[in-house]
Amino acid sequence: MKRVFVLVLAGLCAIVFLNGALAGEIPWEKMDMEELSLKSLLPHPDDARIIFAGASGAVFKSTDAGKNWRSVLFIKGENKDVNFLSFDPFNKNSVYAGTGNGLFFSSDSGESWRMLFKGKNNLEKECNALLILPGRIYLGTGAGLFVSTDAGRIWNKEKGRLGNIRVLSIAGDIRESNCVYVATDAGVFKTDNSGESWMRVFVNEQVGIEAGEEDGGIDDKEDGESNLQIRHIFIDPANPSYIYLATSRGVYRSQDKAKTWQLLSDYGLLDKDIKFLLICNESKIYASTRSGVFEFTGKRWKELSLDLIAEDFRFLAQDNSGNLYVVSDKGLYRTNIKAVSFSKEDSIKTLYLNDEPQIQDVQEAAIKYAEVEPEKIIRWRRQAAKKALLPEVSVGLGRNVTDLWHWESGSTTKSGDDNLMRGRDAIEWDIRLSWDLSELIFSDDQTNIDVRSRLMVELRDDILDQVTKIYFERLRVKLELDGLSMVDKKKALEKEIRVKELTAYLDALTGGYFSRHIKATKETQGIAEQKI
Repeated sequence: MKRVFVLVLAGLCAIVFLNGALAGEIPWEKMDMEELSLKSLLPHPDDARIIFAGASGAVFKSTDAGKNWRSVLFIKGENKDVNFLSFDPFNKNSVYAGTGNGLFFSSDSGESWRMLFKGKNNLEKECNALLILPGRIYLGTGAGLFVSTDAGRIWNKEKGRLGNIRVLSIAGDIRESNCVYVATDAGVFKTDNSGESWMRVFVNEQVGIEAGEEDGGIDDKEDGESNLQIRHIFIDPANPSYIYLATSRGVYRSQDKAKTWQLLSDYGLLDKDIKFLLICNESKIYASTRSGVFEFTGKRWKELSLDLIAEDFRFLAQDNSGNLYVVSDKGLYRTNIKAVSFSKEDSIKTLYLNDEPQIQDVQEAAIKYAEVEPEKIIRWRRQAAKKALLPEVSVGLGRNVTDLWHWESGSTTKSGDDNLMRGRDAIEWDIRLSWDLSELIFSDDQTNIDVRSRLMVELRDDILDQVTKIYFERLRVKLELDGLSMVDKKKALEKEIRVKELTAYLDALTGGYFSRHIKATKETQGIAEQKI
C-alpha cells in the first residue's frame, strides 16, 4: 500500500510541477492611467521620453517618459477604441492611430491629426492592423484588407477572400517587402509578390503540414469546425524566417516562413489564451494573458507579473532603453527588462523565505533530533559485516587423572624412606580460532537490522510527514496574513506552494534525491549555456 501511495504521489507531483511557474522578483512601476481604459501603447523607437497611449476615446502623449500625459486626439463615433498605434518606419514624426471609427494620421508627432481612412460602414471603420512597406500601406479592418500605393490617398479593397473577412493582424519586413502575412478569422494568408496572389498558410490546427492552399479554395465548413482563435502575428526582427502566432491555444512558431508550424511549450503558462505577443531584439519573446505576463526562455515560460495588481493584461511594448510596458485593466506598468535578474530560487522563497530555513533543512534537523537518520542503519550494516571477520575464540583446559603408582626413594639410613606415591594429573591447555565466512553474505544480525530498519523508516516517515505538513501550513497562514486580494495571483501562489509541498514529500521519501537531481540538471544546463 505504501508503494502505491509513493507512485500516486510522484505522478501527482509531476503533473503539478510541470504547471508551476518560477519567477524572480520584478520591480514594476505603476504609471497610473487606470481610469482611461488603455488599449494600446507606442513608445518612440529612438527617444524613450516620447510615448503615445491609445485609450477609449482618445490618444495621449507623454514627452517625459510617462510622468505627465496630455490628450492629442479625440475619437468620436460609436466605437471609440484605439486598437493600435504605429510609427512610419521611414519617418518617425509620422504616427498612425487605428480606431473603431477609422484610421487617423499625424505628420508632426501627434500635434495635429487628419482622417486617412473612413470606411463605408461600421465593419470597414474598424481598423485593427497596419503595415507600412516601401510603396505600400496595408490596412486590416473588420470587413477585409485594404491596400494603398499612394500614402493613403486612395485605398483599394483586396479581391477574393481577404476582402471579405475580418483582419486581425498584419506582419511584414522591410528587408523583404514583397512578403506579407495577414492573420484573419479564417487563418493566416501569405503573399510573396506584394499581394498579386495569396496563399493560406495556417488553418486551424494543421501543425506540421506544408502550406499550399491558394486563396479561393477554402472550405467554409473546415473554418467553423475549429474554436482556435488567432490574436496576432509577428515576425522575429532578428530572423524574418521565424514567424510567431498568438492564439487562444498558445504560441505557434514557424522557422521556414510559414511552411510548417510548431506549437511552443506551454510549460509555465497559467493561461494558454495568448492576448498579445511581443518579439523584441535578440529574439526575446514576451506574452500577455488574462492572468499575467510571461517571458519564453527556450523551453518554458517565466512569469514576470507576479507582483502586478491586475486581472487583464492586454498589450505589451518595449522602448529603446529596455523598458517593458504592460497595458492592463488597472492601468499602465513599466519595468526595465535589462535590469531584471531572475533568482535561482522560486518566488515563494523570495517573497516569504528570505530569513527562514528551507524545508530540507527543517527535515534534516528533525531527523537528527529523533536519531532516526539513515546513516545509523548503514553504520549497523557495516558493523555487522565486520563482525563476520572476527574469529570465535575458545580456550580449552584438559586434565587427565593418572592411576600410575611408583616408589619414591628416600634416605638410605632410615627405614620407611621408600614411599609408594601416586603420579601427578596430566593437564592440557588449548586455544581455538574459528570463522564462519558465510556471515559475510548473510547472518542473523542482518535480519535483526532489517527489522529495526523497517521500524526506523516508519518512524522517520511519520516525523517527516508531520514536519512537512506543519511547515507548509505555516506558509499558507503567512500567505493569508499578507492579504493577497487578487484571485489569480493567490491561485498562482497556491500552486507554487503545492509544488514545493509535493517536492518536499518526494524528498522525504527519497532522501532528497528529487531536489538534488533538479539542482544538478539546472547546473549542467547553465554550464552548457555558458559554453555556447
